[in-house]
Amino acid sequence: MLDRKYIVDNVEAVKQNCANRNISVDVDRLVELELQRRGKLQLVQDLNTQSNAESKKIGQAKDSEERESLKVSARALREQKDAAQAEHDVIDREIKELQLQVPNMAHSDCPVGVDDKSNLELARGKHTCREFDFAPLDHLELGEKHDWIDFEGGSRTTGNGFYFLKGDLVMLDLALQQFAMVELSKRGFTPTITPDLAQDSVLEGIGFMPRGPETQIYSIENMNLSLIGTSEITLGGLYSGKTIAESELPIRLCGISHCYRTEAGAAGRASRGLYRVHQFTKIEMFVFARPEQSDAMHEELRQIECDLFDAIGIPYRVVDTATGDLGGPAYRKYDLEAWMPGRGESGEWGEVTSTSNCTDYQSRRLNIRYKVKDKKGTHFVHTLNGTAFALSRALISILENHQNADGSVNVPECLQLWVGKSVIGQTPAAESA
Repeated sequence: MLDRKYIVDNVEAVKQNCANRNISVDVDRLVELELQRRGKLQLVQDLNTQSNAESKKIGQAKDSEERESLKVSARALREQKDAAQAEHDVIDREIKELQLQVPNMAHSDCPVGVDDKSNLELARGKHTCREFDFAPLDHLELGEKHDWIDFEGGSRTTGNGFYFLKGDLVMLDLALQQFAMVELSKRGFTPTITPDLAQDSVLEGIGFMPRGPETQIYSIENMNLSLIGTSEITLGGLYSGKTIAESELPIRLCGISHCYRTEAGAAGRASRGLYRVHQFTKIEMFVFARPEQSDAMHEELRQIECDLFDAIGIPYRVVDTATGDLGGPAYRKYDLEAWMPGRGESGEWGEVTSTSNCTDYQSRRLNIRYKVKDKKGTHFVHTLNGTAFALSRALISILENHQNADGSVNVPECLQLWVGKSVIGQTPAAESA
């Protein structure tokens, strides 16, 4: 969240940022309350000082009558102080409720716009969009042809939007996980398997709304726990309330977790199949950094995402995300959009990764700080996150871009070691040839 003093001192900029991000928050009310709170806090301090002064006089009283009078006076001042403190606390809670709704300030270079239609293309990957000399199948058609994806079974056992992966597609999924974790380990990331559940306070700290009509989160009834939508939640919560030595920064983590999202309201051809599901596996990068490191770290995360998709031979473009599509915590966000031949009439771009610099927005909410050796005080760390692979969407990209006329699919060279073959979906005769 934003610092209260910053909001009061930059109220017009904060209001404009909310408008640019299409978020409605009563910033004027927040500022009004904060000024009231400061007045109440000063009153509490003044009354406390007066009460202490009266209490000190009691021992110096000339007689019992004066002593009793001083006791009454000191008690009255304490009661006034306690009442003012209670009023202060009520105001403080209302301010916090509003403060949690205020989004992070956006980077000055972010394109201003209400949704992803205003995203700005920055670059393309090393691979160009393929021109097929046959009618390509989409990933659902390929999955049905080879019995790789079973949505009907998922619906019977769990519900709509759940599915089974089978056969060679399981091996391809696991190969993507292994490849990503090996590559990220080489780059200084610590492999991590996180819980699939987190306390609601951690979700709120990261910037997710665990309860309420607009939530995308599955919550556990009668418990202060929810299923996570990304391991960004658990990786960020790992250091909640901790102070980190400056020498340890940056801390690079890469987490594997299942991700659960209600995806309420999602529909249409572009969202069909594996693209928008209720459960999937994701490998997430998360970094705790000093403020002066975070911009460069953000560019590093973006480059890692590019390197991974270049390695598996997928055409993509990098976009600078518009203000209205950033989400509350992000200061700046880059998306990778892969070319998916099965979307639309002749293919479309589909988001496969994102990476965000959240500056100190999450660390303020989770109270994650760092300390410089031999210097007083602590400072809030900056947090960054980035998708290595959201496995369901990476699978779509590979199936649709690397398919052959007979319905088989070429396995990217970097994954063949773990898949155990160079082509999946071949007929038995073709495999033995």
